[in-house]
Amino acid sequence: MPLDVLLLVLLGALLHAGWNALVKSGADKALDATLIAAGAAACSLPFLPFLPMPGMVALPFLVVSAILQFTYFRLVAAAYTVGDIGLVYPIMRGVAPLIVAASSNLFLGETLSTAAMAGIAIISAGILTLAFEARHGGRHPILLALANAVVIAGYTFVDGVGARLSTSAISYTLWMSLLPPILLFSWALYRRGWTPVAAHVRGNWWRGLAGGAGSILSYGLALWAMTKAPVAIVAALRETSILFAIVISVFLLKEKASIWRYVAGAVIAMGVLTMRIG
Repeated sequence: MPLDVLLLVLLGALLHAGWNALVKSGADKALDATLIAAGAAACSLPFLPFLPMPGMVALPFLVVSAILQFTYFRLVAAAYTVGDIGLVYPIMRGVAPLIVAASSNLFLGETLSTAAMAGIAIISAGILTLAFEARHGGRHPILLALANAVVIAGYTFVDGVGARLSTSAISYTLWMSLLPPILLFSWALYRRGWTPVAAHVRGNWWRGLAGGAGSILSYGLALWAMTKAPVAIVAALRETSILFAIVISVFLLKEKASIWRYVAGAVIAMGVLTMRIG
């Protein structure tokens, strides 16, 4: 993988950790996740007139992606509501690349080198190690995190192929961001009504805009990287976001970090180096 692609994927990982921290720190995680999805769409709109259309061939992928992204944001909010980020985030982001790597040859016909496979396994093992510090967190958050890992793997495949088939990976990314917030806000209004949703938007719009910008840029960088490198490798490298999440949790959220977090950080760094060599 070229160095510039590697560095941009790591930047995307940092941005991903940032918007997840915003959801976790919020008082209403479901509406905050919805706001972040809307913020991503708002950041995309000004650029759409200057970009080519993704193309009709990408339309089915955009629709399927919207449904998967809706499910993803709902599961993120649900998992962070009942579980600690030290348990939920590692499982969600650690199991997904394993699913992608195990099935990329079947669905995409990609053949990975031995070093790449070793790097994916090491990174995933490092992320899953973090679950040891919260192993008493309960069955419910673990099941939600595992379910979301499957969803993450699903939209990774869908958007990876959709970006390749579209006329522009950036255009695909920006158009992809428009549908999920429509679904999420429709659901929120149906379940809660106009007044509480509007009140939350007025008080937390900045959270949605900041998180949305980080979200869309993070995913856009990943999709662009998927046009330059195998999807499975990019998906695994994105999971280094947990390293940035550790720094954010310790220095910004003032959470205590156990020894497992530092062990996992060293293992993940080793995985990144292995993939870089491969």
